[in-house]
Amino acid sequence: MNNKQTAKKLVQDYYRRLDSVFDNRVEELLVDIMHPEVLWRGYHPFNEQVGPKAVAEQFWGPLKKSISHMQRRMDIFIAGDNKIEGHEGIWVASMGHLMGLFDNPWLDIPATQKIMMLRYGEFNHVKDNKIVETAMFFDIPHFMMQAGFNPFPPQTGAHLVQPGPMTLDGLVPDSVPEYESQKTLNAIEFMIEDSKNWHGGREEPLLDELRRSWNEDMIWWGPAGIGATYTLERYAQQHSGPFREGFANRQFNGHICRIAEGAFGGFFGWPNLTLTPTGGFMGMPAGNKPADMRVIDFYRRDGEKLTENWVFIDFLHFWKMQGLDVLKRMKETSFI
Repeated sequence: MNNKQTAKKLVQDYYRRLDSVFDNRVEELLVDIMHPEVLWRGYHPFNEQVGPKAVAEQFWGPLKKSISHMQRRMDIFIAGDNKIEGHEGIWVASMGHLMGLFDNPWLDIPATQKIMMLRYGEFNHVKDNKIVETAMFFDIPHFMMQAGFNPFPPQTGAHLVQPGPMTLDGLVPDSVPEYESQKTLNAIEFMIEDSKNWHGGREEPLLDELRRSWNEDMIWWGPAGIGATYTLERYAQQHSGPFREGFANRQFNGHICRIAEGAFGGFFGWPNLTLTPTGGFMGMPAGNKPADMRVIDFYRRDGEKLTENWVFIDFLHFWKMQGLDVLKRMKETSFI
């Protein structure tokens, strides 16, 4: 069994045990699975946590207490050899929803006693049969909307509980030909490099650029606050165009992990981008200082180009850097 398959088995076992463990036993599980100095990077307000005890006390314990009968419903599960300096090695990535009954408040969001779906994307760096690094982003504004709150103005895309890949093959339990994985990684890296050439005031039509990387029937599954959009033209109208118009001084900070397996791949950064709002994006005003975007992306390739993209952006962190504390405002003001 190669290293990727060994790492997948470890993470699969971790997920299976995490589904069934009670909130007061989470730390015991994490101590068994994680390195004592594991670095866990999460969506605001959790941010960076070091060590299994901190991860259990700050995130998993309270979440398990709030969401009863939790089960992980995965849509993508892949592993790859990350080549990015300082974080080299085998990483296992998954995406889907954590589903359960919202029986107790979480982050002061009132419980509904109903099914809730916490959309998540996660990368785990496995070394010597331990998880040594994790990035786990989850769409808290999407969770808030399911509970009846509206943390942001109307979004340009559709609000959905998002499905997995159209091809239903995002769970990759076995080894796949390396050339297929490399084709996916190449497609992702081409898109990144091509879009980095944009600095505003472009002469080339946006659709001409996008067509080099994306199929015409692409789907962009964006985070709450933006939403999902379908077809290349609507993606340009409902997200890519407004996004580029809404920010200045775009700085790409690089990624910590970038992997692919078969037709699927993804990356994350901490942060990926630093941007200054010029006003209008997500209905928010202009800002006079830059702020960081922490992003996780998952992709599906069809042929030579990308065709589905699931995106997680830590908007709670980004807007807090601009002076808007969404969670604090929720406690003080009803959005219902």
